[in-house]
Amino acid sequence: MAISVQHVVVILLTSLLIAITFFLFTSDNLRFPLPSLSTDYTPLPKSSTPPQDHVSSDQTPQKMKMKMKLNASDEEVMKWDLCKGAESVDYIPCLDNRDAIKQLKSRRHMEHRERHCPEPTPKCLVPLPDNYKPPVPWPKSRDMVWYNNVPHPKLVEYKKEQNWVKKDGEFLVFPGGGTQFKFGVTHYVEFIEKALPVIKWGKNIRVVLDVGCGVASFGGFLLDKDVLTMSFAPKDEHEAQIQFALERGIPATLSVIGTQQLTFPTNAFDLIHCARCRVHWDADGGKPLLELNRVLRPGGFFIWSATPVYRDNDRDSKIWTAMVSLTKSICWKVVAKTVDSSGIGLVIYQKPTSESCYKKRSTQEPPLCVREELNASWYTPLRQCISKLPSRDVQSWPELWPKRLVSVKPQSVSVDAKTFKKDTEKWSEIVSDVYLERLAVNWSSVRNVMDMNAGFGGFAAALINRPLWVMNVVPVDKPDTLSVVFDRGLIGVYHDWCESLNTYPRTYDLLHSSFYLGDITQRCEIVQVVAEIDRVLRPRGYLVVQDTMEIIKKLEPILSSLHWSTKIYQDRFLVGRKGFWRPIKPEL
Repeated sequence: MAISVQHVVVILLTSLLIAITFFLFTSDNLRFPLPSLSTDYTPLPKSSTPPQDHVSSDQTPQKMKMKMKLNASDEEVMKWDLCKGAESVDYIPCLDNRDAIKQLKSRRHMEHRERHCPEPTPKCLVPLPDNYKPPVPWPKSRDMVWYNNVPHPKLVEYKKEQNWVKKDGEFLVFPGGGTQFKFGVTHYVEFIEKALPVIKWGKNIRVVLDVGCGVASFGGFLLDKDVLTMSFAPKDEHEAQIQFALERGIPATLSVIGTQQLTFPTNAFDLIHCARCRVHWDADGGKPLLELNRVLRPGGFFIWSATPVYRDNDRDSKIWTAMVSLTKSICWKVVAKTVDSSGIGLVIYQKPTSESCYKKRSTQEPPLCVREELNASWYTPLRQCISKLPSRDVQSWPELWPKRLVSVKPQSVSVDAKTFKKDTEKWSEIVSDVYLERLAVNWSSVRNVMDMNAGFGGFAAALINRPLWVMNVVPVDKPDTLSVVFDRGLIGVYHDWCESLNTYPRTYDLLHSSFYLGDITQRCEIVQVVAEIDRVLRPRGYLVVQDTMEIIKKLEPILSSLHWSTKIYQDRFLVGRKGFWRPIKPEL
């Protein structure tokens, strides 16, 4: 029977339709469905190009070029590029702004180590180091980390005689040595206790600031004594020391005492420590030491372990003489001065608890600060004056750890007892019932945590019995509650989330945000904030968001474009997990 032309056309069209249908249902390009995209999301500029398709967190990237439209009528697409440059793997936008640093008129006061944020804020993604691996789990990480995760051998050679860090095959090993720790950190910590028995680690000394911390072995070993140490150092020629600390799972941040105040509240730390930290305390009229005085609690201690304390050559003698004069002028009292069997010496000063000494000085230099001080220390110039002491009784403040965690202190003027108690109970219940039990988070892999909008520190307090630590961030556009956080025996910093953090990439296991991301988008793009979250978070790390579905729907497509996996719980919690995906490097 003859077949007409019309029949042939119908057969061909039918075959073509079957082939197309088969392709759509079997193509790898469409194996993972794209999320629904919210129409109120503000897209990236037209210069952006599409990301790769969604893949699971452990998949390797494939060369896929599919556009992800934000809505049916919008031709905008999301695109991520790798950060460029030889040092992009460790890129910190506000500390690596070479153009701004070149234009500085002076570097005398460490201006080049301070924040100089680029505008607009970069939205590129930092590449991974070659052969990057999930970090060594805590507590093993305190003593050893993967070399390929922080492949910086300079300190290994530079400090090889001082036992800071050694390379051992695939690992960097931290023996607990240091410039001043000739017999190890444990011996040094015990030496401090013997020098001044009133110092009781983990009781009246809970929050410590370690200035010029090296690889943070001092703070790392104090964790065994229930002491939480904020270790800090600048990003300088001592390559990657803060990166080492965070890779080890030890609290640390990049900072410098230069021309601006540290991003901590007044009267925050129980004890401040400096072991050969190379800070000229009497420089610029004593401003660096006056800044330590500002952040030290009334009655708190400053331990200075440096050669001027125990050597008498001309240079050290001059520095010691200047230090004696300066500490006397701010009424710091020497409560211990000694040398141990290793030949290392230290002096311990104590800050006064009342202003009576200030009034008895023969000269009023430096003067007491006159204008009211604001705790929000963010781009605030150093001051050449003595911070005023609290007007309330501070003799019994703060309470001993761990009681201080759940009680309101005299200095916590920003919270009343009822509000504090309610907030503490709320976070205890949410963390216990939801965060730890019902969300898709493997808490055994979590060590370094950051709370993006910490409030009174309730989230961190509810996690206190787990083997992790929390960096409590109080955003500068929110009420200043950071003094409450420190009063509780926790640590944190001020920050503006429209800028990048003072930390290396891949340094946190979990970031937490509670009803904050909607507010920050009033001042900057949510894509910008997510790019910073991706920079800070380690591969396989988590973002946990408690927010409205409106905000969650805005986050979903952005996280999907980064190839993160996401889950939603109770239309209120979003858990995003970062994978190993990075954009493909352009071919040369």
